[in-house]
Amino acid sequence: MNFKRLISVLITLALFLVTGCSMGSEYEKQNIIVQKRIEKENKYEDSKKITNNKHVKEVKRILKETNWKSAQVDFFRPADYQFSFQFENPDIESKTVIYSVWNHSKKDILQISTQGGEYTQLTKEESSILFEIISGEKMDDF
Repeated sequence: MNFKRLISVLITLALFLVTGCSMGSEYEKQNIIVQKRIEKENKYEDSKKITNNKHVKEVKRILKETNWKSAQVDFFRPADYQFSFQFENPDIESKTVIYSVWNHSKKDILQISTQGGEYTQLTKEESSILFEIISGEKMDDF
């Protein structure tokens, strides 16, 4: 009886170890690095590092749930902001995706594109949330 119990405990322990080790880098803590365009130039400066895990998750949720389209979009001006995700652990390597963000001329809608040829336009509500997280300002103040 004890032998069977020992075997089942060992199997259970092995399953926990395998499951824990297989959780990939998607569960590692990430930050968001935000860059803001310098006036009318096509140059950017680091403006903010978002370390609040709640904000990082909210931005990821917005990007995941939005309706992305494959399109190479040309805007008449450079993006107002750029941001990317960065793992806190420097040993984790991943492909960096840069999200370019434009505040639409209506002032209440954000448009986002990636260098990979994806484009989306956020709802007013999602635009407001994302803008406040990446800029620290309300959209009305921009």
